[in-house]
Amino acid sequence: MNHMTHHHGQKLWLGVALCALLVTFWVNARAADRAPLRAGMIGLDTSHVPAFAKIFNNPKATGDIAGIRIVAGYPGGTDIPASRDRVKGFTEQLRGMGIEIFDSIPKLLETVDVVLLESVDGRIHLQEAIPVIKAGKPLFIDKPVAGSLADAIVIYELAKKHNVPCFSSSSVRFAPGIQELLKNRQLGTIEGAATWGPCTYQEGTPDMFFYGIHGIEPLYALMGTGCETVARIQSKDTDLVSGVWKDGRIGTYRGIRKNKAEFGAVAFGSKGIVQTGREGGYEELCAEVGRFFKTGKPPVRAEETIEIFAFMEAADESKRQGAAPVSLAGVLAKAKAEAATKH
Repeated sequence: MNHMTHHHGQKLWLGVALCALLVTFWVNARAADRAPLRAGMIGLDTSHVPAFAKIFNNPKATGDIAGIRIVAGYPGGTDIPASRDRVKGFTEQLRGMGIEIFDSIPKLLETVDVVLLESVDGRIHLQEAIPVIKAGKPLFIDKPVAGSLADAIVIYELAKKHNVPCFSSSSVRFAPGIQELLKNRQLGTIEGAATWGPCTYQEGTPDMFFYGIHGIEPLYALMGTGCETVARIQSKDTDLVSGVWKDGRIGTYRGIRKNKAEFGAVAFGSKGIVQTGREGGYEELCAEVGRFFKTGKPPVRAEETIEIFAFMEAADESKRQGAAPVSLAGVLAKAKAEAATKH
């Protein structure tokens, strides 16, 4: 009897120990689920850097923004005034928020799970993205995705090859006004769209890459992919870029350098015409970035971003050809041939 009681006691003890072990595993797993993803920022030379860091590191953050923490930064920067004159100030702002500053991308990559590439100069995005992708870290690239269409193609090809989630977008794509147009039943189907906004250029990249993208990205959100030709009229104060889609729909972007220059859009529908000017802030984009980091699913497909940049490159080619319509297929073929030489 004593032997049986002892045996039963052993079994009971083993059962309790196993339960305790399982509870420990479960608690640790839950803690790991709740542990914030450590994010690093590359290129501390844009106002997006402190703005995004404040949003993600806000202790009261909820939803998709919660659970991402900016813990590291690499200043980077280039010789253009927009970078050179601002990198020190924004770096100090991040340091003041308790974010660790590293002097190289490899050192930053050792301490983070995910990366936001923020450099204001798109020309260095490819060289900065390469080590991140090779390290297997999910990557958000702030606009522009790259300094050339060929570089953009190389980035996405590399991300696909290494199976690394990657996306890029202007914040205006996710603005409340644009999202409301996409859900507006009074429109019927969207048969055309026009967007507008400020349009300054940055030397060394195609004209639309720097600020024009903030109007062209939402144009694509409304129209979808499938643009075939682009024509551009340019004057000192204004750009007008028109695209013809394969189903005959027309989308236009008006870039304004002087006079009143706020963002806006109008959708021409089968049943109605609706205008919006609701821009929103950075919270909407940060929520998309947060969800992307948690799920690994990009909210914007690589093919769409590449077409957006082909649209903008075609606008430059149209300008060179005296406002003649330029085929996106031709622009893409040329960029793909150039991209092949960069691997």
